[in-house]
Amino acid sequence: MDDVTAAETLISCLDLTSLNNTDTSESIIDLCRKAQTPYGNVAAVCVYPQFVGIAKEHLRHTDIKVATVINFPDGSLDLERTKSAVTTAVVKGADEIDLVFPYKQFLEGQKNECGLFIKQIKEHLGKKILLKVILETGELIHAATIAEAAKLCIQNGADFIKTSTGKTKVSATPEAANIILETIASGRKNAGFKASGGIKTIDDAKKYLVLAVAVMGGKWVTPKNFRIGASSLLDNLIEVINRGY
Repeated sequence: MDDVTAAETLISCLDLTSLNNTDTSESIIDLCRKAQTPYGNVAAVCVYPQFVGIAKEHLRHTDIKVATVINFPDGSLDLERTKSAVTTAVVKGADEIDLVFPYKQFLEGQKNECGLFIKQIKEHLGKKILLKVILETGELIHAATIAEAAKLCIQNGADFIKTSTGKTKVSATPEAANIILETIASGRKNAGFKASGGIKTIDDAKKYLVLAVAVMGGKWVTPKNFRIGASSLLDNLIEVINRGY
């Protein structure tokens, strides 16, 4: 796949993200404007919960979804607190929830509890709101552990499996992405895949795009199934398209 074609595809599959302590209403409004490019809209903007309403208002005449992070970045098994946060986000207009998997408890052996947690959050959300579960693969480390966690989340209703929060030392890697994609491919239930964390250039992002095509097939790679979460990637993608190579 040439870089221009890849860049156009990646824009349509991009979750344009701003998760900074310095975020303001004005910076989120700018993010929403940026999400509407001359080469098509991004798939979603991803913001902190307090900015969901602002993003929804400024994207109301577009097809761009509003995503927010919950249980972020540490993850926990506090079901009632998480359900409350999810409810508030949805009321404000969130279309998609990026939920951090309780990976610490999973590593401590509370696997059944973690599976039930995902199931209950998905049931609470219902079918209309997309649930993207962040595994934090850099903390799970081992291939078998990542595969087991991904399978557990898919079995309990996750609509997407996401690599990472971007807040740990190791974020997205092609190796972790391959494990997740292979797990999705081998399962009976379809789920999407999102790579996030440290993806800044088309060279970074194209690794995941090519990998997804190789494992899942070209027709699978649409915003319905494939996302890249990034903050600075969009500028590079537009630059590639503008120069034509």
